Amino acid sequence: MLDRYHSAPEVWDDQLDALIHEQQAKILRTRRFFDFKSQPYFSPSSANACKRELYEKLRGAKKDVQIRPPHQGRWTRLGTAIGAMIQRDLLFIEKHYEKMFGEVPPFTVERTPEGYPAWEDFATRLHVVEHGGHRFALYGKPDGILRYKDGRRVGLELKSKQTTAGKTGSMREAEGKHVVQTVVYTEMYAPLDDYLIVYVNAAKKDWAMTEEEYAKNPDLVAFHITVTDDDRAALLDELASVVQAVKDGTPPPLELDKWTFNNYKTACALSLSDEEYAEIQRQARAMMRSRLPEWKKAQFWEAYEFIKAVRERGVA
Repeated sequence: MLDRYHSAPEVWDDQLDALIHEQQAKILRTRRFFDFKSQPYFSPSSANACKRELYEKLRGAKKDVQIRPPHQGRWTRLGTAIGAMIQRDLLFIEKHYEKMFGEVPPFTVERTPEGYPAWEDFATRLHVVEHGGHRFALYGKPDGILRYKDGRRVGLELKSKQTTAGKTGSMREAEGKHVVQTVVYTEMYAPLDDYLIVYVNAAKKDWAMTEEEYAKNPDLVAFHITVTDDDRAALLDELASVVQAVKDGTPPPLELDKWTFNNYKTACALSLSDEEYAEIQRQARAMMRSRLPEWKKAQFWEAYEFIKAVRERGVA
C-alpha cells in the first residue's frame, strides 16, 4: 500500500495538514496525568533490555546523562521524523487513496474515543498488570493501531535503518528486540494479536533503479507478527522476575551484549560485587580471543573498560 501511494504524484491537502497540527497541539497542551508511584513500571522499548539495567531502574538508581557524538543525535531525530512521515502518509491514504486508485485502502487508522489517530500522545497508556503475584505497569505509546480491510485490529511499529542501502533488503525477519516490543503493546491495547513491524531505510542505493534493483534493495520492508497468549505470558514472567529480584535484593547478572543502549551503566558498574566484576573481566577477555566480529569484540571491551574506570573512581 505504501509503495503504491509513494509511487504516485504527491498529494497536497492543507486542510488535512492543518487538522494534524491542530490535534497535535491540543493533545500536547492537555497531557493526561499518570500515577507512576503506585507500582513499578516498564516501557515497551525496554522490555528486552538488560535485566540488571531494569533492576537498577526499579530501585530508583540515577539515570546516566550521556554525552554522545553529534551524528547519533541526528540519527535518533531522523528516526523520529521518519515515523512521523509514515503516520502523516497513513492519514493522507485514508482520505485520498480511493480517489487515486479506485479502491479502498487495505489499512485505515483506528481512532481513539475522542476521534484522534490511535498513536503517539493520543494513545498513551499506563496499563496495570497483576501477574505472578506482582503488580506492575506497562507504560508507553504505540506507533499506531490500524484496521485491516477485514476488520482486524493491527498494531504498527515503525523502525528506521540508516547504515547501508542494502540493510533492509537483506532482512528476512523482524529483529527480536522489536518483536518483544510488539508483545508488550498487544498486552497494553488488547484485544490485539496482529502486528506489522515496518522498517524504513534512510539510505538509498541510487535515485534511478530498475525494478530488479529495487526488489533487491527495497528501502521499506514490513513483517507481520502474530502474538499469542503464551508469548504475552512469557514476557510478563520475565518482567515479574525483575520485580521479584528487587523485592529480594538479588540483582540479575549484567548482560554485556545489551550494554550499548543501557541507560544505567554507572549504577550497574558500581553495584557489581567483586565476584561479578571478576566474571565481567573474564567474559571480556574471552570475547577478545573469540572469533566474533571485531566490532562486537570492541563493544565488549569498551563495556569492560567503562566499568573498570567507574569502579576505580568509585563515584555515582
